[in-house]
Amino acid sequence: MKKPKWVVEKEQARRQSKAQTVWLFGLHAVRDALRNPQRERLRLIVTRNACDKLAGDIAASGMAPEMADPRKFPAPIDPQSVHQGAALEVKPLDWGNLEGRCLAAEDQAPLVVLLDRVTDPHNVGAILRSAEVFGARAVIAPLRHSAPETGALAKTASGALERQPYLRVKNLANAMNQLQKLGYVVLGLDGEAEETLEHALAAWKGRPVALVLGAEGPGLRQKTKETCDQLVKIPAAGEFGSLNVSNAAAVALYAASRNA
Repeated sequence: MKKPKWVVEKEQARRQSKAQTVWLFGLHAVRDALRNPQRERLRLIVTRNACDKLAGDIAASGMAPEMADPRKFPAPIDPQSVHQGAALEVKPLDWGNLEGRCLAAEDQAPLVVLLDRVTDPHNVGAILRSAEVFGARAVIAPLRHSAPETGALAKTASGALERQPYLRVKNLANAMNQLQKLGYVVLGLDGEAEETLEHALAAWKGRPVALVLGAEGPGLRQKTKETCDQLVKIPAAGEFGSLNVSNAAAVALYAASRNA
């Protein structure tokens, strides 16, 4: 009996996912991946200098590094990448499902971040770093039109990718609905909103909070706005009131973490 088309496509997607690998580069990203017991590591390429700096972590990982000439670094990464003489091929991390990561205990008011079509890996890497600093349970983004796990993202995250859950979901609005059912108040950052983030957080004090940020320029999509419990803004002192999305995330995360 011939399998339905959707079954075939699902099986193909599963096989592609299993076959996918990522090349991490840079001393911080490689060191933290070597230290992460959840990370499946495949191939390590280092220069002599980088090998000396990572010696303890390489030994603890049990990997046999491939030594490389810094003038002819053989890892399949962008030649302009600042690899610092270290590159590690890995499998993407599996952070499990949204509910398992974001479920709140009775005595907790957790914090999560959702990204609506933020595709720049440097912005996402910086947001992961801030999310780790301020104790977010997860950073959540759609599978399509978002930054995947890459070497550039990992390097900007400076190790946070190994510790801060980065969940990619099929539908962002559905993920927001799921968080609302778990008790979260979903606040969308929108420069045109009337209410400030500070006032909204005070009104919802004690509740788990999900902060939603959109791509620079387009901002939040209409469907995303409609799914939020409330739209809020970060007030600006001057006429120029626009922050880079990663800076806005850091400010919002700080404010939400102080309000818990």
